[in-house]
Amino acid sequence: MNKVMSNKLHIALYIAPALLLVSVLVFIPLILSGYYGLMDWDGIGAKTFIGLENYITGIQDSKFWDSALHSFLLAVFSTLSLAIYLAVSIILASKIKGADLLRKIYLIPMLLSSVAIAQLWIKVYNPSRGILNTFLRSIGIEEPPNWLADPTIVLFAIFIPILWQYAGFYILIYYAALKNIPESLIEAARIDGATPFQIATRIKLPLIKEVVSVTIVLAIVGSLKYFDLIYVMTAGGPNGASEVMASYMYKLAFNSYNFGYGSAIGFLLLIITMIVTVIVRKLTATKERIEY
Repeated sequence: MNKVMSNKLHIALYIAPALLLVSVLVFIPLILSGYYGLMDWDGIGAKTFIGLENYITGIQDSKFWDSALHSFLLAVFSTLSLAIYLAVSIILASKIKGADLLRKIYLIPMLLSSVAIAQLWIKVYNPSRGILNTFLRSIGIEEPPNWLADPTIVLFAIFIPILWQYAGFYILIYYAALKNIPESLIEAARIDGATPFQIATRIKLPLIKEVVSVTIVLAIVGSLKYFDLIYVMTAGGPNGASEVMASYMYKLAFNSYNFGYGSAIGFLLLIITMIVTVIVRKLTATKERIEY
C-alpha cells in the first residue's frame, strides 16, 4: 500500500475518474454559468456579450434580495431546528425502549421524493378539506387560514415540511456521533453523580462539537440553495411571498427565457453561498480537538 501511495502516477490514476466526474457535473457548469451571465441570451438564439450588466442588474434587483431574505430565513430556521434534532438524538441514544423503531420512523421522510412530500403537504394545507384546517375547525376556529395563499404565513407554512423532510438525516448523523462516545465516560460520570442533563451538556455535546459544526454548515448551505419542494408547493407565490433564490433563478431562465440573467442570478447565489459558508466555518471552528 505504501508503495502505491508513494507513486504519484498511481495516485493520479486513482483520482482521475472521480475528478473527471466532478469536473463535468460541477466545475464546468459553474464556469459556464458565470460565462452565460455575461450574455444576453434566450437559451436558443445567438448570445450577445453585455459584460457585467446582468450582474449589476441582479445586485440592484429588489426581487432578488427579497428571495435572498427568504432563503436566509429558511437557513435560520433550519439552524435553530438542529437543537431539536440533537435533543431527539440524545434521547434515542440513551437506550430508551423503542429507540430502534423511532429511529426508523424518523428516516421515512428521507425515503420520499420532494415532489411526493410537497403533494402530501398541499393536501394537509388544503383550506377546505385539509387535515390541519379540519382539526382547527373541530376545536372552534371557524375561519382557519389559507396556508398557501396568505402572503403573511405561506413562507413559514412551507418551512414546516422542509424541516420535517430533513429531520431524519440530521438525527441519524447526531445519533451515530453519540453512539461513538465511549460508554466508559458516561458510566464514570454517572458514578460521580452527574445528572442526565449534565452528561448531555458537559460530556456528550463537547465530544460531538465538530459534528455539530458540520451540520450547521450543511443546514445553512442547503437552505440557501433549496428549490424543489417550494417550487412544487407554491412556485414562489403568492406574489413572490415564498420565492427563494433558486426558484427565482429558475423562473428567469426557464419561464421568462432570460438565460443570461438567470445564469447571473445563479452565479450570485453561488458567491453568496460560498461567503456564508466561509463565515459559518470560521464562527463554528473548534479551537482545540477533544481526544477520547
